[in-house]
Amino acid sequence: MEIFDKVNAILAEMNAAAPQNAEETEQFRIKYLGSKNILKPLMGEIRNVPNERKKEYGQLINKVKQAAQNKYDELKAASENAADAAEAQDLDLTAPGEPLELGSRHPVSIVMNRIIQIFERIGFTVSEEREIEDDWHNFTAMNTPEDHPARDMQDTFYLKDSMQMLLRTHTSSVQARTMTTEKPPIRIIAPGRVYRNETISSRSHAQFHQVEGLYIDENVSFADMKQTLLYFAKEMYGVDKEIRLRPSYFPFTEPSAEMDVYWGLESEADYRITKGTGWLEILGCGMVDPQVLENCGIDPEKYSGFAFGMGIERQAMLLYGIEDIRLLFENDVRFLRQFASAL
Repeated sequence: MEIFDKVNAILAEMNAAAPQNAEETEQFRIKYLGSKNILKPLMGEIRNVPNERKKEYGQLINKVKQAAQNKYDELKAASENAADAAEAQDLDLTAPGEPLELGSRHPVSIVMNRIIQIFERIGFTVSEEREIEDDWHNFTAMNTPEDHPARDMQDTFYLKDSMQMLLRTHTSSVQARTMTTEKPPIRIIAPGRVYRNETISSRSHAQFHQVEGLYIDENVSFADMKQTLLYFAKEMYGVDKEIRLRPSYFPFTEPSAEMDVYWGLESEADYRITKGTGWLEILGCGMVDPQVLENCGIDPEKYSGFAFGMGIERQAMLLYGIEDIRLLFENDVRFLRQFASAL
């Protein structure tokens, strides 16, 4: 039939087409694949084809369309490859490369990872939890009295229209969740961000990071805690460092202590940061209060443990001589670039 001849003629013409550049390739696409392509009028002619040959005609039209698409894809790929080759020829391989600036870790991340590695070497595992916490895990489980000042709005960020949900004020809430879901022995460290409603200054911020540790097992003693923290101090600050423990008070430990490291008095900065004593407060610690164990479903008659906590920003400021905590939160590239060598 004449209509079949027209379609075959178009197929032959298409196969013979040989576009030489991107513009001619685009004209090929418009002619055979565009919205007003040359095949569209012939597709409507199917009504004039005898019923017994309609299927054959439809298959022929589809064959031409598929052949057009395949050829266009080949032409386009060849055109792109030719363009890439031309661009490559223009590339001067002897030209010096542009320097790529190395990134750097944040000093808080550097110190946090260092602390984690120290405690991992003696069997502690990392435990992480939510930053939006409920009152029970943040305060009550930790033996914080209902009238304790830390619960007040001036110290704690509560969620809107809620006095039960808050931004955690310490990572002790991670300890509470671990003690209520796992059985002793428990040996964890809980690094993470915490929040307190404090005035931002060179020495304090409304958000900061902590690493808290917890060890619970049978026959855990104050001496075990002291040796663990002495090991940490020597690994963190040097094998010649000395520590001392001073009596203190925390609701969730009894007895409680503050740990100082002997920083020395070799420079004016040493006198300033140690207030002329040579000793620098590093962390708080103590034996887990039996009431805390009981609150979390652990038998205080069978198990005992110790806990400790430290601020990571404080450690970073000491190690790198940073005098303003606000620098750690401003993301000033000029400041952060100094720590590229600490990776």
